Amino acid sequence: MALTEVAEAAEIQGERKGHLRRAMERLVRKKIAIVCMAVLLVIYLAGIFAPLIAPYDYSETDFTAIRKPPSWEHWAGTDFGGRDVFTRVLWGIQNTVIITLVVMATGGLLIGITLGLISGYFSSKVDGLIMRTGELFASFPDILLVIILAYALRPSLTAWARWVEDNIGIDGIVRSGVVDYFTVSLALVSFGWVGMARLVRGQVLVLKQTPYVEAARAAGAGTARVMFVHLLPNVISIIVVSVSAGMGALIGTEIILSWLGLGIQPPRPSLGQMLLQAGSLSALREVPWMLIAPGAVAWSLVLAWNLLGDSLNDVLNPHTR
Repeated sequence: MALTEVAEAAEIQGERKGHLRRAMERLVRKKIAIVCMAVLLVIYLAGIFAPLIAPYDYSETDFTAIRKPPSWEHWAGTDFGGRDVFTRVLWGIQNTVIITLVVMATGGLLIGITLGLISGYFSSKVDGLIMRTGELFASFPDILLVIILAYALRPSLTAWARWVEDNIGIDGIVRSGVVDYFTVSLALVSFGWVGMARLVRGQVLVLKQTPYVEAARAAGAGTARVMFVHLLPNVISIIVVSVSAGMGALIGTEIILSWLGLGIQPPRPSLGQMLLQAGSLSALREVPWMLIAPGAVAWSLVLAWNLLGDSLNDVLNPHTR
């Protein structure tokens, strides 16, 4: 009996490795997916290592080079304050990377997956409570809810940070942008879990009726083990596709918040602020380079994540193989 179980486990392990290997082989054959991953890798690494790559400080001004076009000294030109556009784009990418990854890791993955598993595995009151709460959040337009939360939270969090600076002696909290990161992340997390929770719940409702889950229960597996060991691995594929597709929308929302003045606040640069500065007709005619660099980066991020999501869906979705 033990030998039979070992053989079955080895067979299952081989099938899983084979599935992953086949999925990776199909993904590698998709040139558009490789290009998207390369673009994302380059942009994300540029943002992460912005302090090392940036040729200037993001707030450094040069009054002799105000509104100068791209040159050897300033690769992407300078803005109205004589600040290097390339440097500010790098720091703007860093802000976008930090916020979107934190929001996706906490809201989309940690909260969304956990609540989706609980809601799908349990029924009646627990499922109803989680789903009704999600519907309450989803009833508001996403961007409107984020704007309201960001506008309401920022003054209180800023006041608390200044109190800490004055009374505890920790300087630079507000200037470091921690308050802005926390405000924007909390606002985005507030609705970012709903879609993932619904998606996981729908999959779990089907999977929990399968024979292997019933066998796990009969063998004495606890609730947590059934959910996270037997159910979660079988919804990983659709989670990966959802994350890759949702990152594009999340990046766009973060940029819009900054464009509206509710995201990262000056003096720290953000892609949204830079797009706002160069968004007028007069700026487009006189200083088009101020729009090209941040616009190209924002467009590349959103497009690359969306195209990568489509490629992953083709690779991992059994109905499209």
